[in-house]
Amino acid sequence: MTISTRELSRAALFTALMCALTIVVRIVQPVVVIPFSLQPLIMMMAAILLSPQAVFLSMLAYLLLGLIGMPVFSVPPYGGPAYVLVPSFGFLLAFPLAGWVQSHLIRNLSLLNLLFAGLAGIVVYYFIGLPYMYLILNYYLGHTVNIMQILKIGFIPFIIFDVIKLAAAIWLSGEVGRRLNLKREF
Repeated sequence: MTISTRELSRAALFTALMCALTIVVRIVQPVVVIPFSLQPLIMMMAAILLSPQAVFLSMLAYLLLGLIGMPVFSVPPYGGPAYVLVPSFGFLLAFPLAGWVQSHLIRNLSLLNLLFAGLAGIVVYYFIGLPYMYLILNYYLGHTVNIMQILKIGFIPFIIFDVIKLAAAIWLSGEVGRRLNLKREF
């Protein structure tokens, strides 16, 4: 499937929104291992409003901007190739696939379908992000952490907020789509 110019433009807007919102949130937040962010909200909104290919490209563009050195990530060093050694990078790495999965599972815009697809996207980024965190903390940083500790620092404090972000993404996407007369390309 090809991506229309309109869809590509929307994908670029979500990339820019991801960058801008990440920078704004990091200004008001202290540096922590896994920062609170609105990145999942943006990824989920993109998955609702864009095709699977477009959301994948949008989140991949965000990753590449950060990896080439643009300061668009949440914690120091904020960008560059060294960011792959930050424990939370696995969650960012998962966003293109999580967005693709979520968008791919959306067959209609019913609340139940949007919830199911969004929860699947959340599962994908935890499934990639948590093992990545475990590997970086244990094998690169030399901390001895077990799976339960990983869940305590990377899952338990955030899962409720991610479900709330999903609800907000569904509502906001509906409002944005209605007010701007956006039609999702299935």
